[in-house]
Amino acid sequence: MEVRRKVAGPAAPAAPVPSPRARARRVQAGDALPLPIRHTNLIFSALFAASLAYLMRRWREKIRSSTPLHAVTLAEMLAIFGLIASLIYLLSFFGIAFVQSIVSSTDEDEDFLAVAPHPAAPPAAPAPAPCALLGNPAAAPEKMPEEDEEIVASVVAGKIPSYVLETRLGDCRRAAGIRREAVRRITGRDIEGLPLDGFDYASILGQCCELPVGYVQLPVGIAGPLLLDGQRYYVPMATTEGCLVASTNRGCKAIAESGGATSVVLRDGMTRAPVARLPTARRAAEVRAFLEDPANFETLSMVFNRSSRFARLQGVQCAMAGRNLYMRFTSSTGDAMGMNMISKGVQNVLDFLQDDFPDMDVISISGNFCSDKKPAAVNWIEGRGKSVVCEAVIKEEVVKKVLKTNVQSLVELNTIKNLAGSAVAGALGGFNAHASNIVTAIFIATGQDPAQNVESSHCITMMESINDGKDLHISVTMPSIEVGTVGGGTQLASQSACLDLLGVKGANQESPGSNARLLATVVAGGVLAGELSLLSALAAGQLVKSHMKYNRSSKDMSKGNGRIRGVKMSSNNFSISRGSAEVGEDWVHGHCLKSQRRIHHRRQVSCEQCASETVKIVNRPSPCSGPDLFVS
Repeated sequence: MEVRRKVAGPAAPAAPVPSPRARARRVQAGDALPLPIRHTNLIFSALFAASLAYLMRRWREKIRSSTPLHAVTLAEMLAIFGLIASLIYLLSFFGIAFVQSIVSSTDEDEDFLAVAPHPAAPPAAPAPAPCALLGNPAAAPEKMPEEDEEIVASVVAGKIPSYVLETRLGDCRRAAGIRREAVRRITGRDIEGLPLDGFDYASILGQCCELPVGYVQLPVGIAGPLLLDGQRYYVPMATTEGCLVASTNRGCKAIAESGGATSVVLRDGMTRAPVARLPTARRAAEVRAFLEDPANFETLSMVFNRSSRFARLQGVQCAMAGRNLYMRFTSSTGDAMGMNMISKGVQNVLDFLQDDFPDMDVISISGNFCSDKKPAAVNWIEGRGKSVVCEAVIKEEVVKKVLKTNVQSLVELNTIKNLAGSAVAGALGGFNAHASNIVTAIFIATGQDPAQNVESSHCITMMESINDGKDLHISVTMPSIEVGTVGGGTQLASQSACLDLLGVKGANQESPGSNARLLATVVAGGVLAGELSLLSALAAGQLVKSHMKYNRSSKDMSKGNGRIRGVKMSSNNFSISRGSAEVGEDWVHGHCLKSQRRIHHRRQVSCEQCASETVKIVNRPSPCSGPDLFVS
């Protein structure tokens, strides 16, 4: 359904404006020729055919008589000149005609995009009623310029594709505003809460994001200083989860007061695994043997490394499923995350292999044996990106003073929760408390690919008591941290500033790849701090208390200032009515945990938000079970 909207204006009679095609006839390709175009085409076509036939006959005679081909007579020179001239004419004619056909097909779009110096007023007509699909928002947006209104109407009607606005207008900010207004009219929903101004849309043209209509704001917090390998880092974290930055910051404090953490990068290599089909499994095994033969590695490396001055092939690992061959290439990629770089190198090798194995049918450049953005055992075992181990020794007094718990409780909790509990759940790379929280927050802040937090969050957290049980040794092993300091979202202003804060912005010219490796160790150090703090909160029973304070909205709670009215019970959960608001299990659970020591002794909890009421525990509660409650 076409939808056209025009800005209502004063009714004024005006003569109809002729279309551009009526005002001037379009110039055609043959308008400058003295003869009709069809006669000119016929002459040059005949000249081309005659010249070509004459030259072919003469060259055949020279070959038979062993006459040198460079000996050219006057007639042959004229024939060559006629051949070249006719060829130039025919190519020019058909080329111009083709271009004019494209221009003609987009003439209507260009009329909308061209800014007329003196646009004529449209004839007076009653404004059409708004379409029900578009809705009728109560608050009308700020009026747009008339030429932009026409473009918006054309986008809504489907006459102009939205994706061509940046190219044709030459103004990325204006294109985003027009697209945004078109979306508002099509959906009938206002998106004023989504900011438009304050962003450089030209910086994402052709990269990062297509069809922009605004940008999402995320708060960025700083955790630190993180004392890692003798250096202090202030870690930027973009998140909307309360407590996350504060908890990581507490972990950083505990690490710093214990002398700092150390890290080591075990491997640094991005992977890409194409899949190819061979006629038989035996033939696939032959290709596999060729790829895994050490004698062929130098040749494969030379072919692969042509793709980039930073890409260096490290190895090829193959797997088979029937006659399908999966080839997992591993390569260093400098300071880039490297997916594009390694894909180019893999394509070079595939082209090389098809010369020796012409019956190899490449199905896809990625066969999921890589494995990208999916939890996979191959990444957990073999690694992908940067494989990092980060460790620290936390002193006994720091565990008690900063973390509010003890070493034995932490070791026991880590074993039961992160190791045994994850095994019971059948976890793949998830032997940790919340590594993904820190990884994702740092990824978003520094312009990494957030989807790669899947494998980048693979982590096993280990805790042991040392020095006769007084101190705590904690480590995180993360085999698949996929980060880069150049390319992708790292070039955006905000993300670039966060990288600069860490001292890893851009490429390291002296030691290619060192900035990306340093960023990976900072990520692992942040995870170490986050794991230490969260497990301490769990061991001390502080998790729900902190989340009730920092990680929930209190707007609904502020409405209910009255007394607790009653309790709704069910088999698995409950809620308490308090004044005009109803508070759920989290509220009661938080107060139970807050006073769990008093609960076990006095079996009674005072409600902090309503001091005149008392919540009594009928059955001896567990911090993670829903106890039976009644109000006295």
